[in-house]
Amino acid sequence: MKKSIVIVDDHILIAKALEGIIDNFNEFEVIYVCENGKDLIQKFEEGNPIPDIILLDISMPIMDGFETAAWLAKHHPNIKVMALSMQGDDNSVIKMIKNGAKGYLLKNTHPKDLETALTRLDTDGFFYPEWASKIIFSNFNKDQEAEITVKISDREKEFLKYTVTELSYKEIADRMCCSPRTVESYRDQLCDKLDLKTRVGLAVFAIKNGFAN
Repeated sequence: MKKSIVIVDDHILIAKALEGIIDNFNEFEVIYVCENGKDLIQKFEEGNPIPDIILLDISMPIMDGFETAAWLAKHHPNIKVMALSMQGDDNSVIKMIKNGAKGYLLKNTHPKDLETALTRLDTDGFFYPEWASKIIFSNFNKDQEAEITVKISDREKEFLKYTVTELSYKEIADRMCCSPRTVESYRDQLCDKLDLKTRVGLAVFAIKNGFAN
């Protein structure tokens, strides 16, 4: 079964063009398009299907992408939100991530790269291209750093090294000569130990504490 996608973008021609591109992907399909966050909420209230993924523009009238992402994080945390915008500045990226977006792409992304990003978002739970990752890492506040107050095993340290790469969890498992389930257990254990919630948080911790070398 294909993963369902909703596009939220006030530029209808762009949204429809994007819908046509995605509907040619093997694993994804667009189930409907909304003009802004308020339109999306209304669609939900009317009983329309809840999608697996939402592609969310930022600059929209009535209810923009920042507000919409925050609403989704609160009311539908299982939906994976991918920002898709012309805005690639630091403030926009950081604010969208803080508001719950699990990925960020620019609208000039090649269709093949979009398909890859959607696949990674679906399988890994997030996707940030290298340029966005650099913004996230360089803008993390000091108060978000985790101090090393717990014991981290050698295998967990090895896993931390890979969190800063673009490798999928399956690819990390291949590098570590173990199963993807084992890699997921390293992730879950470290998140519990360090009071973190995402791979981005683990990657930032790894960089700031010297595990990414």
